[in-house]
Amino acid sequence: MTTRRSVLLGLSGVALAAAGFTAGAFREARRQAGSRLFGQASVIDSSAGALECAIAGNGPPLMMIHGTGGGFDQGLLFAAKLRERGFRIIASSRFGYLGSAFPDDASPMHQADVLVELLDHLGIERLPVLGGSAGALSAAEFALRHPDLCSHLGLLVPAANLMNRDPVEFTTMQRLAVGAVLGSDFAFWALSRMAPGQMIRTLLATDPALLDSVSADERQRAHVILDQIFPISRKIDGLRTDGFWAGTPSPTAYDRISVPTIILSCEDDLFGTAATARRLAERMPGAALTVFPTGGHIWLGHDDDMANLIASFIRQTVQDN
Repeated sequence: MTTRRSVLLGLSGVALAAAGFTAGAFREARRQAGSRLFGQASVIDSSAGALECAIAGNGPPLMMIHGTGGGFDQGLLFAAKLRERGFRIIASSRFGYLGSAFPDDASPMHQADVLVELLDHLGIERLPVLGGSAGALSAAEFALRHPDLCSHLGLLVPAANLMNRDPVEFTTMQRLAVGAVLGSDFAFWALSRMAPGQMIRTLLATDPALLDSVSADERQRAHVILDQIFPISRKIDGLRTDGFWAGTPSPTAYDRISVPTIILSCEDDLFGTAATARRLAERMPGAALTVFPTGGHIWLGHDDDMANLIASFIRQTVQDN
């Protein structure tokens, strides 16, 4: 009996110590996330409320609009290779993400109009506008509504419903799991560490097996994209809004977009954006289309390729004009 009691007490002590360690590690992760974001961006007052924006690099300006689960930091990461190729990156946090407001009208159309105020504030007259994933919806609306301000449009793995069908189809169990993760900073943090491959598959729509076939830098980029979603509590409104607009039949008149456009995707994107990209190219005569055979939703293994295609497209069309 004494031995049994000793074992139980010992196990209880281990459990308490493990719980204490886990709680401490979680608090440290939150602290590090706050430190990572602190001081990188500024906030301007817009007609929709606070609008957070970061600028990085030197050269001609280029706007990168982040995808689901992101913020200005994801925009900077998505455009990091373009910064290396001589562009100055303008990356804002969309409605409901990080330090940006969440107005009653958080549509891609309203987001596009408010980004005009950002350009006015920065004194930028015209620039290329890129959007990744759900950010492609706002980028397309910007090009449609403000062609005088948009020199080029880039739609990267565009998460748009063009066929009256939500491109992101989850099973009931997946919906429950995603709902639990998206509703809790701790659940997201814990699962990101216990099952990063599954999180990359489910949230980043990328086969984790690809991690073994790409460079160390690309593996690191995948994990950074996942880590940047944390703390998810600062992005809940944006995530829910993205889910609505990505799943709703798109109201955007893509066939009326007149600016030079490049569309990029990967065949194995688990969100099905390759089919979306091809359909967009059909609706937008003259658009340049590239679909890589692999890479998933985060174009794993093709970050340099994407940057080269975009930079060449922008510079070539500038020369042609």
